[in-house]
Amino acid sequence: MSGRPTVRPVTLARLVELTNACGERARTTEALESELEVSHRRARETILEAVRIGLLDENTAEDGDGPEYLTTTVGAKFLTAVQNQQWQQASAILMTRSPHYGAFLETVAKLEPAEPQTILERLQADHEHSPYDFNQTSIDIVGDWGERLGAIQRNAFTGSYYRATETTAPPNFPFILLMVFDELEETAGVNLSQRYLSIPELREHVCERCGCVRAAFDKALLQLANQNIGKVELSGAPMDTGAKEAKLGIKQISLAESGGLVSTNQSTDLVMNGVEQHGKQYYYLAIHDDNLTYTQETNK
Repeated sequence: MSGRPTVRPVTLARLVELTNACGERARTTEALESELEVSHRRARETILEAVRIGLLDENTAEDGDGPEYLTTTVGAKFLTAVQNQQWQQASAILMTRSPHYGAFLETVAKLEPAEPQTILERLQADHEHSPYDFNQTSIDIVGDWGERLGAIQRNAFTGSYYRATETTAPPNFPFILLMVFDELEETAGVNLSQRYLSIPELREHVCERCGCVRAAFDKALLQLANQNIGKVELSGAPMDTGAKEAKLGIKQISLAESGGLVSTNQSTDLVMNGVEQHGKQYYYLAIHDDNLTYTQETNK
């Protein structure tokens, strides 16, 4: 068994809460246990990880009764980025300070799109002689950080990680959509005369192919449908439709309403939603004519 350290199972929310709690004055482990309402073991794991990546400093308490912890300059910058909802800045700080997180994002950039096992094998090979170790849990932890901070996205149907650096769909969006549509149609084995496919599933695969955020897909699809009436059809669905089902949830992060702390939320809302137009949700897409026209409308 390797003696090299791996990333501890610490959530992004706990890192922020801990950094916030130690921001004004030094706190003991016992004080943090009480304030964060966690067990001693969980408090120690979070503290040790925060110290390792430079968010906290460990000092001897004035009364000599155990160590105390105080937020560092780096920790303060990280906390400010989170409070200002500057998620890219928060991610950049963690990427610089956490060797596991930084290596993970670099590997995703090299292999994207890539499944967790593929990423893990590459990290283990690349870091065989480094001071740090990687296992499946560490991939889950840093992957969670990256998703919540928007550094990466994860296909909710296949589990593959990739960077979503584009905030608009590419000019050849119809071509990519048709290509993915045909691939999913073949896999599903649906009747070619119907050609209705799940918009949430199309969204995940097109975003992975384009490296764009999910909102960019929604905007482009609505524009395409409006510009190709009769060729592209959006369809609703019953409440129990399979189009709302996905293998994985989409992880998000948001500020708590009070105290300047962060609460995290893992849900499948964005996957389960279709696209909305005039107050109506559409979950299925049919393409009746592949000869599509498309002009990006950036002002909408």
